[in-house]
Amino acid sequence: MFRDFLKRGNNRITPERFEVLDSALEFDGHFSADELFISMKNNNSRVSRATVYNTLELLCQAELLSLRNFSNKVNYYESNFKRQNHFHLVCIDCGRIVEFTESRIEEISKDIGEKLGFKTSSYSYNIFARCEKKPDCPFLNGKSNS
Repeated sequence: MFRDFLKRGNNRITPERFEVLDSALEFDGHFSADELFISMKNNNSRVSRATVYNTLELLCQAELLSLRNFSNKVNYYESNFKRQNHFHLVCIDCGRIVEFTESRIEEISKDIGEKLGFKTSSYSYNIFARCEKKPDCPFLNGKSNS
């Protein structure tokens, strides 16, 4: 899919772009471009930071990744590969992200679209709250979001 997307857009097909694709699809949970870059460097990748950022943009355009912003001025990405529709609960203190599904929200989104004369094709829903801070919370010590 990615190769066809690159060809259609007259983009260069490089091994580095496919290395970023593989790393992004293997990443567990949500990740920022910098987190992916650091992870790749820790695995002895020679891909540049610019290549990571540029390739992530292309992967979003190809709809292989989704771009998420949880209002902390950091863009996060997540794989669209074999994913179902889901929503996010985001702690405004520690940044922990919990994914969930809820059929009532899906129904409400479709109902609102129909009421206003739209056919809903996708939706995004985030709840911002404060989680119970526990001393053993791995997210309070600067760990990345899931």
